[in-house]
Amino acid sequence: MGRAISNKNVLTAKFEVADFDGAFLASFGRPELRGAWIIYGGSGCGKTTFVMQVCKYLTRFRRVAYNSLEQGLSLSLQKAWERVGMAEVGNRIILLNKEQLKELRTRLKKKQSPDVIVIDSVHYLRRFNMDQYQTLRDDFPDKLFIFISHEKAGQPKGMMAQNIRYDSEIKIRVEGYKAFVTTRYKVADLGEGGADFVIWEAGAQEYWIDKM
Repeated sequence: MGRAISNKNVLTAKFEVADFDGAFLASFGRPELRGAWIIYGGSGCGKTTFVMQVCKYLTRFRRVAYNSLEQGLSLSLQKAWERVGMAEVGNRIILLNKEQLKELRTRLKKKQSPDVIVIDSVHYLRRFNMDQYQTLRDDFPDKLFIFISHEKAGQPKGMMAQNIRYDSEIKIRVEGYKAFVTTRYKVADLGEGGADFVIWEAGAQEYWIDKM
């Protein structure tokens, strides 16, 4: 149930943010690690590698669960895992092998459950609707859900993914080995947030050389 908050308490409220640095600070800003983000793009554009890079970086701050609904444990996933050097982060990350919503909710209710949950992809989360999405956020307000989506005509594919995009604190579109980030944590004066994130320098240069 909602409640009224005084003007003074709005102004004095404190929020915990992650102290990002380097390229992640330039692109994401200093975000709260709660709520929802969305990452979307076509196939063969560097999206999977980027998602893995984000997962690995977030283990500096929280425990991460990567829910591979689309591929499960597969050779291509293993290669992407290896490509970013995921072995370096040990038990700060776990792979969930095609875990659907009921199983996921049961996991998240346990003590010491993951803090960041990557859902790859939202299209494979069966019968997932906006009521379930909002309930998930409301029931686990201190967790961050990162939804991965396919793309159609430059937008997340499907109404559900588009609705999540509207609601997300950080929205990221991947194309040509670059991630284009829209973040609510942007501080323009400090150069924090909003910069393009280069996933693979050589691939990005080759892709964009005739498009700029």
